[in-house]
Amino acid sequence: MAKLLFVMTGTAYWTLRDGTRHATGYWAEEFAAPYKALTEAGHEIVVATPRGVVPTVDMMSLRPEMAGSAQIALDLEATIRSAEVMRRPIHLADARLEDYDAVYLPGGHGPMEDLSVDADVGRLLPAALASGKPLAIVCHAPAAMLATRIHGESPFAGYRVTAFTNEEEEAVGLASRARWTVETELIAMGVDFTKGEMWKPYTVVDRNLFTGQNPASAAVLAERLLKVL
Repeated sequence: MAKLLFVMTGTAYWTLRDGTRHATGYWAEEFAAPYKALTEAGHEIVVATPRGVVPTVDMMSLRPEMAGSAQIALDLEATIRSAEVMRRPIHLADARLEDYDAVYLPGGHGPMEDLSVDADVGRLLPAALASGKPLAIVCHAPAAMLATRIHGESPFAGYRVTAFTNEEEEAVGLASRARWTVETELIAMGVDFTKGEMWKPYTVVDRNLFTGQNPASAAVLAERLLKVL
């Protein structure tokens, strides 16, 4: 069985254009759906965060209207509560790629605050890309690719990528309040950005890089990962 590293945000807020802090963290479905699918298939998960802090769930993602139904919200919460690995994450600085068979980054707005500028992410992601091991990133977590830029250049340039779109950010009312958006910054970095319908599952695979557009894409991304592990 495979061993996967889940690289997760360690922040509970996202700083907006006007300097206010928007409460956030990781998006429940983007952790819970892949975690459940992968562990039920017998794979081992290790969670890593900046400084080893316990990840904070974005409470908005556990609201029934956001999760899809009251039952889905309860199921997501139950999966998170049962995930012992979430209570004892390792320090991202201590994560060694050679110890894992694949790397996965769930989103939520949190990665825009910390993973997008994290030096350890900037070290780990290019190594994962070069290793040929599956690297899966969903929703807002492709913001972490921005940490790989050196003098404006990134090894992700030229890769086909999807992520949370500007249209989706506008639909949740945050595009105009954001200092920057994931889609715009990734395009500026030189990725070949593609997107599907708003809120519908959409995933892209380019070599060993697997990306998903939005929360609904997380389960599909996990299925695609399962096929290659």
